[in-house]
Amino acid sequence: MAKLYFRFGAMNSGKSTAMLQAAYNYEERGQQVLIAKPSIDTKGDMQIISRLGVTRDADFLIAPDTDVRVEFAARRDEIVAETGVDVSCLLIDEAQFLTPLQVDDALRIAIMDGVPVLAYGIRSDFQTAGFPGSIRLLEVAHSLEELKTICRCGRKAIFNARKIGDRYVFDGAQVAIDGEDVTYESLCGACYLEESHGVLGRI
Repeated sequence: MAKLYFRFGAMNSGKSTAMLQAAYNYEERGQQVLIAKPSIDTKGDMQIISRLGVTRDADFLIAPDTDVRVEFAARRDEIVAETGVDVSCLLIDEAQFLTPLQVDDALRIAIMDGVPVLAYGIRSDFQTAGFPGSIRLLEVAHSLEELKTICRCGRKAIFNARKIGDRYVFDGAQVAIDGEDVTYESLCGACYLEESHGVLGRI
């Protein structure tokens, strides 16, 4: 039986790089893959952008109201018609931005349609609250794999701290895409609590 995989880690843990490597591995063996990402992730528009500089276009974007299973089926049919080869895997970047219902769609694709789904994302936001998509993935995925990165102090990073300029901020909207005005730094628990003055969650 195909499975739903959730591969998660703090910012800068190489999630997009690992996803693109997985796609390459499938295609090197003559297999077809589909790559998707939520449309809320406007960084790179249609592109998946790895911090190592590797990029690739997503095959489709997932809007908040997208039925992922229906969209996947349509794209799968197109691939089969064009190549005569079925899709071997669906890869989803920034999976924390999926809705819980879309995560359920991903589970159905794996179980009912027989296609493995590899979802990559972060567990929690800059206030240490879980994203709805990540919470659902942690509840229903067959396999959970943590991709690790390190904090500035050398410890394992588990939190994602938001910065505006050189200043850490702990209030604001849950979603603010990494870019010119907002950046993120992966921190261990000790460094996060040092910067937040011991506060977890909304300040």
